[in-house]
Amino acid sequence: MNHTIGDFLFFGAAISLIGYEVGIRLKRKFKLAILNPLLVSIIIVMIVLSLLKIDYKIYNDSAKYISYLLTPATICLAIPLYRQFDLLKLHSKAIIAGTLTGVLTTMSTVLLLALVFGLNHQEYVTFLPKSITTAIAMGISEEMKGFVTITVASIIVTGILGSIIAETVCKVFKITEPVAIGIAIGSASHAVGTTKAMEIGEIEGAMSSLAIATSGLCTVVFASIFANFL
Repeated sequence: MNHTIGDFLFFGAAISLIGYEVGIRLKRKFKLAILNPLLVSIIIVMIVLSLLKIDYKIYNDSAKYISYLLTPATICLAIPLYRQFDLLKLHSKAIIAGTLTGVLTTMSTVLLLALVFGLNHQEYVTFLPKSITTAIAMGISEEMKGFVTITVASIIVTGILGSIIAETVCKVFKITEPVAIGIAIGSASHAVGTTKAMEIGEIEGAMSSLAIATSGLCTVVFASIFANFL
């Protein structure tokens, strides 16, 4: 039975999308940040694979089609950015400074934790691109000989955590400027965080979309530099 289900061409994609839809409905009903649709879908997929005893490789072979949409979906984030282009020009210096600060803070934190926990070079470079979009981060991790699968896992965890705590952090530190909120979320928790920024407001979503692109470019440059520190 498990082999029959696992051999279904789009089994992985179907269970992933169903899990995500369940997550969306739970989030709308209970209004809890922890019920992030991506987190819920991951848990549902894990439960289904465990109960049906389906090997991960079989699941991945039928779920990989979703990843083909990753790059186009990332590009679509340019739409709210285009709508707020005048705002982008008005706050260009602040946006550049905020993005650079976010990227350098992320990499400095990874370096510090790598030293504290005694990570080797390969493990260290695996986590350097954890706060940017998967499409770019996978290439960086592979180029630096990191563990690409772990890089992807860290990106997911970073995005979900950022989405969950974004509003709380902004309230604690009394950050109310929409541009600042958007840049902070986008540079720290990429596309997953950007979905949260879009829920907060259109300006926040647009600035977060911008931060994804600029953070990715900055990370490409600075990752090669930080890789030499350990």
